Amino acid sequence: MDVLQQPRSEAPARMEPLAKLPVFWALEGKRVIVAGGSDAAAWKAELLAACGAKVDVYANELSETFEQLIVRGAEHTEGGFTRHPRAWEATIFAGAAIAIADCEEDDEAQAFFDAACKAGVPVNVIDKPAFCQFQFGSIVNRSPVVVSISTDGAAPILAQAIRRRIETLLPRALKGWAELAHSLRDRINERLTPGPLRRAFWERFVDRAFSSSDTPEESVGGLLLKEAERLREAPAAHSSRGGRVTLVGAGPGDAELLTLKAVRALQAADVILFDDLVSSEVLELARREAKRMLVGKRGGRTSCRQEDINDIMVKLAKSGKRVVRLKSGDPMIFGRAGEEIAHLDRENIPVDVIPGITAASAMASRLGISLTHRDHAQSVRFITGHSRHGGLPVDVDWTTVADPGTTTVFYMGGRTAPLIADRLVAEGLSPETPAVIISDVSRATERHWSGRLATISKGIAEIGYDNPVLIAVGSALAARQTVAGDASHVESDLRLVMGAR
Repeated sequence: MDVLQQPRSEAPARMEPLAKLPVFWALEGKRVIVAGGSDAAAWKAELLAACGAKVDVYANELSETFEQLIVRGAEHTEGGFTRHPRAWEATIFAGAAIAIADCEEDDEAQAFFDAACKAGVPVNVIDKPAFCQFQFGSIVNRSPVVVSISTDGAAPILAQAIRRRIETLLPRALKGWAELAHSLRDRINERLTPGPLRRAFWERFVDRAFSSSDTPEESVGGLLLKEAERLREAPAAHSSRGGRVTLVGAGPGDAELLTLKAVRALQAADVILFDDLVSSEVLELARREAKRMLVGKRGGRTSCRQEDINDIMVKLAKSGKRVVRLKSGDPMIFGRAGEEIAHLDRENIPVDVIPGITAASAMASRLGISLTHRDHAQSVRFITGHSRHGGLPVDVDWTTVADPGTTTVFYMGGRTAPLIADRLVAEGLSPETPAVIISDVSRATERHWSGRLATISKGIAEIGYDNPVLIAVGSALAARQTVAGDASHVESDLRLVMGAR
């Protein structure tokens, strides 16, 4: 009788291949072995003791680091150390949970590995992968939240770099929130049945944990239990979370210039309303599920009206969404944040602000120039470079702006650059005053020019104004070249740099 073979399903695998299985191992009260007295062995011993293990240390001699660790062993309320001033032997493995050794020679490593395996004890010989049944990852510790990173031994430095990135994203207070969640879990399960209500409660809990930099006080647990009771008694009244708006500074374009708080806000957002100048690299850091809406405003181009942006924020927040209003640079500098905050306040919508690096600061760091200098400029001034109608701003005291003891940075002044230069000279500022023009600061397309106030027209003709432009004027701009003995270079002909930085 023939058997018909059914075609094999080509459904994608639910889990891609893993180099190693990540396992979190409970060691509290367990006996573990560390053989060797080096600093590397000390680190592993300290890690095991932090897990609550009873660490038996076998070594004829200990490094100073290891000796100090054992002296401080009384501080380890979770676990502790027992020093055995002799070399390891095959009889020590009985009853051990795991065994770790630091062996200089492969012969010793092989012997330790074989003895542990014969006793049925999982073994790791430090920095010798051939004699390891398990590996240690690079750890981010917010216990009971623990993150471990492994590259399967291929690139430990990469694992450390990943750990540093994660460290910056997880607030220190997360430890306290995780402990609170652990203490509340059973009581919440008693009050709320599995499903939408319980999920809604924990989603709100997580929102609080990541929006606060403070460890929760003892009273917070009681308040959360009362909230769970209200949720159970009147689920419809609490079916949607109260929305809020966060104004976030996206900086000048380089995603690495974002603040940690800005990244956390992007990771928590339901909807992101972003400006035309926000870089794609910054948007890549947002939560994948977040809806993105371009509400850009650019000079000389069709723009989204501010009134429409205000209405969109209100509508989304009232529907329970966490809205991030993502603005280039700093929201509070030429970002119309004041108008948006006032509108949200009138609608009783919670709003907070996360500052960003403004373009002038980015320009100063990129070019290595200080905007203030005790010998040249005792103050700095940021001015919009154009009026609502496209000409020079009329409500500016240009006599004050022409102060030679101040560095002045003009935002959005590309089209009015020649007018700015003429007006400053007319108000008495020397035509020889150093000037800088920069476009697309901090991006791959960045260009900059250095010259004099009198030659700004030539500079803007070379740089162009299709992309965002900053113009800086002041004697402090020449200070670095003066110190380097190259002051004349600033006052030379055009210097154009394209993408070199």
